[in-house]
This record gives sequence, C-alpha cells and structure tokens, in this order.
Amino acid sequence: MWRECSRRLLAKIIGELCFEQRLTPEQGCVLHFAESVYTFEAERTAFDGWVVTPGSVRRAASGILGDDVVEPCEDVQQFLVDACRHMGVDGSTTAGLLSETTSTLAADVALASTARPVAELTSLPHIELDGHLTGHPWLFANKGRVGFAESDRERYAPESRTPVRLAWLAAHRGLAEFRATSTVSESSLFADELDAATRERFTEALNDLGLDPAAYVWLPVHPWQLDHVVRTMWAPELATGRLVELGEAPDWYLPTQSVRTMCNVDSPGRAQVKLPLRILNTAVYRGIPPHCTAAAPMTTQWLQGLWSRDKLLSEWGTVLLGEFASVTVRHPHLTRAGDVPYQWLETLGCIWREPLTPHVGPGETAWSLAAALHVDPWGTPLVGEFVRLSGLSAADWFAALLRVLLRPLLHVLYTYGITVNPHGENVAIICSGGVPVRAVIHDLVDDVNVSVEPVPERGLEPDSHDRVLPRKHWNVLRQYLVDALLVGVFRPLQLLLPLTEAQFWGMVRGEVESYRNRHPDLASRMDAGTLLGPSFTRFPLNGYRLTLGYRDLAQRPPIPSAGEVPNPMHSVSAIAPVDGW
Repeated sequence: MWRECSRRLLAKIIGELCFEQRLTPEQGCVLHFAESVYTFEAERTAFDGWVVTPGSVRRAASGILGDDVVEPCEDVQQFLVDACRHMGVDGSTTAGLLSETTSTLAADVALASTARPVAELTSLPHIELDGHLTGHPWLFANKGRVGFAESDRERYAPESRTPVRLAWLAAHRGLAEFRATSTVSESSLFADELDAATRERFTEALNDLGLDPAAYVWLPVHPWQLDHVVRTMWAPELATGRLVELGEAPDWYLPTQSVRTMCNVDSPGRAQVKLPLRILNTAVYRGIPPHCTAAAPMTTQWLQGLWSRDKLLSEWGTVLLGEFASVTVRHPHLTRAGDVPYQWLETLGCIWREPLTPHVGPGETAWSLAAALHVDPWGTPLVGEFVRLSGLSAADWFAALLRVLLRPLLHVLYTYGITVNPHGENVAIICSGGVPVRAVIHDLVDDVNVSVEPVPERGLEPDSHDRVLPRKHWNVLRQYLVDALLVGVFRPLQLLLPLTEAQFWGMVRGEVESYRNRHPDLASRMDAGTLLGPSFTRFPLNGYRLTLGYRDLAQRPPIPSAGEVPNPMHSVSAIAPVDGW
C-alpha cells in the first residue's frame, strides 16, 4: 500500500512542478539534476499541464564503481531532495517540505487502506463522502497538517471518519463579541444549536463559579485547539474567569475536507461550524482572522440580499450558504504587539454557517465539487459513476454541470463585480437522479472579492468605511475563477470524462459566449476580465511554499505570479449550451 501511494504521490509532485515550470523536462520527459537523472512517462493536458504515469519514474545516478545505475524510483523523499537542490531551495525549506509531504503520504496510505469502490460512495451523505476524498488536486502536500501528530490525524482528519464532540467556552463580553444577521439573536442561535439540558448545564457551570451568565458569550472550540492552544496561550484568561470551560455538547460532528469546518451528523439541520486550528495546511495556517469573524454576518446579509433579488439566480436555484453568526475573540495583548505572526492572532473565535442538508430535497443527493475528481485505488473515477447514474451521455452530464455551476459564477462576476473562490471545497453540487440541478456556494467572507470599479448593480458594499472585502481589478477577479475552477477542477476533470479536449473546452467556451451574447451591456466588463484571451497569469501554488519557506509572517502573503499559461478556450470552437440558453 505504501509503495503504491508513494508512486502516485511522486507522479503528482513531478507533474505539478513541471506544470508550474519549477522543473523543465528536456527531450520529452527527462529531468537532469546535478547528481541524478529522472525519466518518466506523461500525458500533456490543458494549460500546459503534465500528468505523470505512476510507476513510470526511473532514476539514474552514478554507482560506487562510477557506472550509471538506472532503477525504478518511488521514493518521494529522495526525489524532493534531488529536486530542491536543483531548484536552489534552501535546506530549511527542503526539510519543511519533506516533512509536510511525507505527512501527506502517510495520510494517503491510511486513506487507501480503508478505501471503498466508487460504486459504494455515490449514496453516501455529503459529509460522509468528504471523508473518502483524496484532497486538493493541485497541491501535492495537501494533507501536511503541520502541528498534527499521527494520533491527531487518526482522531481529527476527514479520512479518519471519526466523529468528535465539540467543547464549549464562555468568553466574557469584554473579550468577545457576538454578531449575527438581522434574523438571528444569541438566544435563538443557542436554542437551535444546543438542547435545553445542555444550555441549563452551561448556565449552571457559570453560576457555580459565581459568574453572571449574561456577561458571557458562548462559543464552541475544536478539541485539538482547546488542548494545544487555549489551555496554554489563553491560560491567564482561564485562570481569571474571563474564559470558562463549559464542557462538551452532546452532538457528534465530522470534519469536511477543510479539516476546520465541522458538520453535525446527529442533527444535520443544525449549523456547520468553522473553527480555528493552529495547523499549517495547504499553504496557510488554518486559524480564522478576527476581521473575518466580525465581518461574516454582514457580508452574508449583503450577499443574500443580492441573491434574493436576482431573477436568474432564483431561476437557476443557486444556493448561498450564509455565515449567519460569529464570535470574535481578540487576544488582549498580542493585538498590541506589532508584527506578530498571523497564526497567533487567529486562535479563538467561530463562524456558524447554514447547513447544506435542508437544501437537499427528496430523491436528491449532494457532493462537494472535489468529489468529481476522486479516483478510487482501482483507477475508477467517481464522476463516471455520477454520469452512469444520470443516464446521460458524458457530454450532456457535463453540460448540466456547467449550467448549474459556471453559469451563475459568470453572472455574479460580470453583473455584480463579485467573485468567490469556487474550488472543490467551497462548492457543492446537488443532483437529482445523478443529474446536476443546483450549485451550492459557501465559505464566503474569506474568499469574496469585489471590483475596484463601482458597479451600480451591487449597490453599497457593507464595508464602505472599514474595508474587509478586497477590491480587485477585473483581470484579477477573473483569476479566481481561472485558478480555482478552470485550472484547479476542470483541468483534472477533463481527463476523467470521455470527452476530447476540444469538446470539453468548447463546451466551457460556449457557456461564456452564450452569457456574453445574452448580456451585451456587460461587454466592457467581460473584455476587461476576459476568459477567452490567449493566456492567463500563472500562480504556482506549490512554488509558493518553495519560495516562501516556513518562516513566520505577520500577514498571509499573496501568491506571486510566475509567467503565463495558455488558455485552452482561446483556440477551440464554441459549443453552444444544449438547453439553448
């Protein structure tokens, strides 16, 4: 199992580093390093991508007698050390990357050892299905989770599929702030999220300490964060009663692919809870910035207002899962300490998000967009099962996916000058009989951006004075759609569907052209943020870590650009949407 997983991960590492042009193969599929030469077999994909065949990698190096020794290579660590030396990566970064990637490999092995054939996955509820998925399709160290021990992975990682209970804290109102949308109050939230006996038990815990329950805000905390961060970093607040441990609530939760977002499996109609974790995973520490917890409800209320008034979004049934309540807790001293590494300022707080389950009707199923990229250990793609269940051709099924997913994203981008970050974890698809019928968009406040240019259709932003929503030019706004969806999801998806590259990207282009034809008044915006030009800016997600290293930074740094990638839609003929839209 280890060897097979190592072969797959090594193939991914080589492919993605070649795609990002951190490595440049010569003479087809040959990498020349100072002390070794690697050869491999690969298929070229859209955006100048590389898909390396697992098990095809060979390494040549000088033996002790001076002769060249060529042998199969499946050693991820050996390759990374060779490649990092070639790329000029410093030793500290190499060590960090080696650890993060090996942790990913260990998680891959654990996942593969309990894997089920894709035919058995299609009927699972979305939160259970998340525990079977293999992770970010682009980042190769996608389960690094720096800070987790192996015992933590076994208990808290999605692939462990182990429900956990959440601990709860009471935070004094001098330390914490509760915010919510206009239809939600503290009392109504906790009445919905906690049963009467638990609320009574929490209240009695404060009374027993001689504290006034009305002076406190309640919030859940991840059990790992409680043990590793709250009881140490926040020990003075616990000792003085500004923070009080209330105990566990009875409901069981499972983590989504993002690890820090928890879904209630006992009562699926209750909220999803997004909780900070001071672990480094997929590029950044997984805390929650205080400005995000504070802004989440107002951002949700604003977006839901736009959503409810838009006839097309209503017609398409596009769902927005609002982040309707939050608790913000700022550290009383570190906030005044200057350039503190950002992860230390994001250790406590929570966001409650609307659950997905109530939006799934009778006979319908839901799955995160990442599920469309899942391939079981026997080489069978899950998306093939989705297509089979639908009874449609692969082309018609993909057309349905574009209709419910790409179409509303284009509309929100060009009509309102708003973009979300529609990668596999931030989008879910609802199907009826296997046919995609609605898209669900979530994870808002961290990932919503708006155009620098004022757009009358979106009205006044909720942060017109204290800016929370990043302002971006049109060519940058469209890049979120390019990287998260086109490169991050559609690039690997095209290889899993029995469609030619021209057919696949022609259908995507057809949706873009159809939207433009129906909205000629938006032509200037669509030109400024075009999806049909010859190339897009390249943002190397893996190269970001190689460049940045593992040093502490005061801010989450932006990913630096690195050249351009060719646009597969630029030269293909558009294929009009099958519904004639």
